[in-house]
Amino acid sequence: MKSFTDAAAIKPSATSLPARLRRYDWEQAGHELNTRGGTILGGLLSEQECAALISLYDTAELYRNKVIMARHGFGQGEYQYFSYPLPHMVAEIRELTYPYLAPVANQWNAAMNLGIRYPETHQDFIARCHADGQTRPTPLILKYQEDDYNCLHQDLYGEHVFPLQLAVLLSAPERDFSGGEFVLTEQRPRMQSRAEVVPLRQGDGVIFAVHHRPVRGVRGMYRVTMRHGVSQVRSGRRYALGVIFHDAKG
Repeated sequence: MKSFTDAAAIKPSATSLPARLRRYDWEQAGHELNTRGGTILGGLLSEQECAALISLYDTAELYRNKVIMARHGFGQGEYQYFSYPLPHMVAEIRELTYPYLAPVANQWNAAMNLGIRYPETHQDFIARCHADGQTRPTPLILKYQEDDYNCLHQDLYGEHVFPLQLAVLLSAPERDFSGGEFVLTEQRPRMQSRAEVVPLRQGDGVIFAVHHRPVRGVRGMYRVTMRHGVSQVRSGRRYALGVIFHDAKG
C-alpha cells in the first residue's frame, strides 16, 4: 500500500504563510485527498510558530471551553476550543487554507449527489454557519501526556459541515513524545474498516475528510465513512492544533 507523501516539503521560517501555501502542489494534494482521504502539508509551521502556539495553552482567557476527554468517553487527554477573536496565527491558517480546499469540497459533494456548495472565501462560509446559529468557534489545541489517546471520531458540530479539516502537529516526535500517531480509518460498505497511520513531523499539517468522501466503484460513485484519532502516547507530551472550518451550534 502506498504511504502518504508530502504535497510539498518547504522551509517555513523563511516565508510567510500565504507564500508557503502557494508553494504546495495542490494538484497532488487533491489527488491524495481523492484517493486516500488525506494529504500532508510538510513544513506548514516553523518550530518557532509551533512553540508560540503551545505557549498559548495555559492562557485561559483565549478559550471558550476545556474538555477532559475521559469524562465523555472520548479517550484520555484534554483540549481547549479558542474563543473569538481567534489568535492571529490560527485565524490566518483557517482563512488562507480554506480557498485551496473549497474546490475539492465542491467536487466531492457533486460526486456524492449532495446539493450543498461552498463559497470561495471562508468569510462567506462562516457567515452561512452563523446565520443558522452555528456561532461557536471550533479551532482548538489538544494536549496529550503519557498513556493518553483520542478515540476514532468525526467533528461535525451542526448542520453546516465543511467536509475537510486540518490538524498540525506542534510537538516533535521522538524528542517531545513517542507514540501518539495520527490515525485515519475508512469504512466502505460491506467491508471491514481500513486504518492508516499518517507520519507527521513537527510543523506538518494533515488535511483529511471529516465525515464522508466519494469513491468510484464498479456501479459508480459511493460514499465511504471516515474517522480519525490518535494512538496512545507512550512517553512525553504531545500538542496539536485542530482547524475545523465550520463553527458549532451555540
